[in-house]
Amino acid sequence: MLTGMPSLSHSEQEQAADRIRQLMENGMSSGEAIATVAAEIRETHKGDRVTVIFDDEDE
Repeated sequence: MLTGMPSLSHSEQEQAADRIRQLMENGMSSGEAIATVAAEIRETHKGDRVTVIFDDEDE
């Protein structure tokens, strides 16, 4: 499985973590919060440089 995520600055990573925590505090499950923030990041950074992550199953 390939997952493309934009390269984020340290500050952007902290903001994403804060957003995930906020969603979880409002009752969202951790998995759903992570997926939501990941989708928001992908949408916000369309066309930016992307980091490709390989799942162990693809090696």
